[in-house]
Amino acid sequence: MEIFGVSLPGLLSQLLLGLVNGSFYAILSLGLAVIFGLLNVINFAHGALFMTGALMTWMAMNYFGINYWWMLVLAPLVVGLFGVLIERLLLRWIYKLDHLYGLLLTLGLTLLIEGVFRSIYGVSGLGYDTPELLEGATNLGFMILPNYRAWVVVASVVVCLATWYVIEKTKLGAYLRAGTENPRLVEAFGINVPVMVTLTYAFGAALAAFAGVLAAPVYQVTPLMGQNLIIVVFAVVVIGGMGSIMGSILTGLGLGVIEGFTKVFYPEASSTVVFVIMVIVLLIRPAGLFGKEK
Repeated sequence: MEIFGVSLPGLLSQLLLGLVNGSFYAILSLGLAVIFGLLNVINFAHGALFMTGALMTWMAMNYFGINYWWMLVLAPLVVGLFGVLIERLLLRWIYKLDHLYGLLLTLGLTLLIEGVFRSIYGVSGLGYDTPELLEGATNLGFMILPNYRAWVVVASVVVCLATWYVIEKTKLGAYLRAGTENPRLVEAFGINVPVMVTLTYAFGAALAAFAGVLAAPVYQVTPLMGQNLIIVVFAVVVIGGMGSIMGSILTGLGLGVIEGFTKVFYPEASSTVVFVIMVIVLLIRPAGLFGKEK
């Protein structure tokens, strides 16, 4: 069976690849949206934190024999603790300043982190094997589904939806949102707002590291891997609406699928389609598809 001259298995395999990329877009843009929406900081270091999670996974396996499943927990914890240091030592001083200061600070931090790892490992890719439990593929009849790619999509969607639920539907999420809008009022209820803000940034950093662990068996692990994704992820956040949690999730997944379609029918435009969509959305709705107009 063919669709517009493309075989159905070939089309579905490209769409699956697009959905996998979209899963990374979704979870990374979610972390950016959480940090911007609750802390009002444009966190350019997010790509470096993503890379750190992936590289830590590679180092843990090759130096200490710690497997992939342990790193799904350990990498987000370690990078989250690093996020605590970043927020307490650096970001807390710029919250009341223009967004440009946060962008420049986190950009400088990105260059520092990437420079350290690049001086040790260079820029060539480091291979990381797929976990034994997720090796192979499943024959669905109409296509062959690689088990690990299916796991990436499922894990990303579950984490994204759980994060959205906590922030939008629970008392903790209400405290977080209120703490960024009126911290004095929230403190009057006995809630330590500075600690809450620190943990919010740490959680965003942990999300980036979690995505990095998922990415290690998919992409070549390299100190520049975050740099390659972060520009697209920022475009996803702008299209979805800065600070919109659900907007980031839906837009990330949707743009990944659109990229997959584009690679099938017009490969030359696959690397630019996200930015073309971003320009169109900004012209029509500057706040983004799910953002709120001021």
